[in-house]
Amino acid sequence: MNFDDFSVLVRARRTNLMIDRSRDVEPTVVQQLCELSTWAPNHKLTWPWVFAEVRGESRLQLGSVCAEVMAAQGEPEPRITKTRGKFARTPVVLVVGSEVGDSDLRTAENRDAVAAAVQTLLLGATALGLASFWSSCPKGTNDAVTKFCGFPSDTTVVAMVYLGWPTDVPKGFERPAPRINRLT
Repeated sequence: MNFDDFSVLVRARRTNLMIDRSRDVEPTVVQQLCELSTWAPNHKLTWPWVFAEVRGESRLQLGSVCAEVMAAQGEPEPRITKTRGKFARTPVVLVVGSEVGDSDLRTAENRDAVAAAVQTLLLGATALGLASFWSSCPKGTNDAVTKFCGFPSDTTVVAMVYLGWPTDVPKGFERPAPRINRLT
């Protein structure tokens, strides 16, 4: 691979929820993406990422877990209702967590490593022709989601990645030029 090929891949990646809900994403494909993501930079080699592959009825259970917390927090009913069904928008939701470190600095470095792993996973999904969408854990639901996923209780959910086969490709948009301070 050269830089131009890599640049094409990066620029082809789109946040996309235009997904065929009836076409499965094979567990071997999810395994392949998770394995690829572990090649992300990881300071001190703590290997902090944990994954939960959520399929079938478990997607609705995940939505209910989040909705119950949101209801207890007083969120508006339309948001709660939307959350109950939103994880069923794709055949697979991959919950990606970051384990706590042995210090505040290491915990922050772990989270950074997991974020890099998620980007690697998203690029891998694009290379395989999959649509993907990186979503945050709904506000206030981290502890309930980590329990649902079987993660250690002090895990931080970094991403809830929707994966599926695209039915359409969203339009791209121009990006602003990077802001670079050049110090000499």
